[in-house]
Amino acid sequence: MMNVSKLMQTCSMGSTCLPEDTDPCAKAPQVTRIKVQLETYRLWQQFDQLGTEMIVTKAGRRMFPTFQVHITDMDPAAEYVLLMDFIPVDDKRYRYAFHSSSWLMAGRGDVAIPGRVHFHPDSPACGSQWMKQTVSFDRLKLTNNLLDDNGHIILNSMHRYQPRLHVVLVDQSTDSQRSAHRNFCTFSFPETRFIAVTAYQNHRITQLKIASNPFAKGFRTTDANNWSAEGTKSHLSHSFSPLHPQESTQHPGTKKQRTTEKQHVNREACPFLQSSIGSGQYH
Repeated sequence: MMNVSKLMQTCSMGSTCLPEDTDPCAKAPQVTRIKVQLETYRLWQQFDQLGTEMIVTKAGRRMFPTFQVHITDMDPAAEYVLLMDFIPVDDKRYRYAFHSSSWLMAGRGDVAIPGRVHFHPDSPACGSQWMKQTVSFDRLKLTNNLLDDNGHIILNSMHRYQPRLHVVLVDQSTDSQRSAHRNFCTFSFPETRFIAVTAYQNHRITQLKIASNPFAKGFRTTDANNWSAEGTKSHLSHSFSPLHPQESTQHPGTKKQRTTEKQHVNREACPFLQSSIGSGQYH
């Protein structure tokens, strides 16, 4: 299992993250120098200071802020697959104390759900393509539906999670399995940790989401700073359902089929992911 604690220490000083293992002998040269910068870092920092919450629904809900990164020092000619997973920060369940506006531990966490990974739909692509522009995981959705068959990331509500980005070199050699541990690197930003919720608990998170999310324009009818905690809380369960209007519309079947087929190709290109990246246990 990867040492996420070490990763978080590495990333804690800024928005640029180096791979976990920087020993040039431990990783393939195509991945050992890669650097990843978290975009909208200041926004993530604002949410983190309040205690970031992410909505999970049965149908799946997109993240806001969106996980976006800028990648440098890839091999321009090599092919890479980009994917994300989410691991529990600890084995605790949390509850929100409204009287103190803080999150408190509420006992042992639920049984860990088998981890899923989300492949970036452009994978695989050459390094020059990835480095050309910001890489956005805006199609990723979070769900609490244990029976989800749409490929969404399944999370337990009221548990804290750490998103991780994995950059995997596509190795076409016949003995790629033997060198699988050398062909990927992992990046983790502590500012992106969050608690999964079915309704926002902290009214300040609600206000910041509305103020920052371009899809929330219709909710900016009053000064968010003047909202009361009680008034905001009364709308928590439904206020944000329209924030991503495109979520309520199913993509045409052909498009959905193309995405599914692309993800299948990605998995075939990286058959070692399940054994190499880790089990997604808490650290």
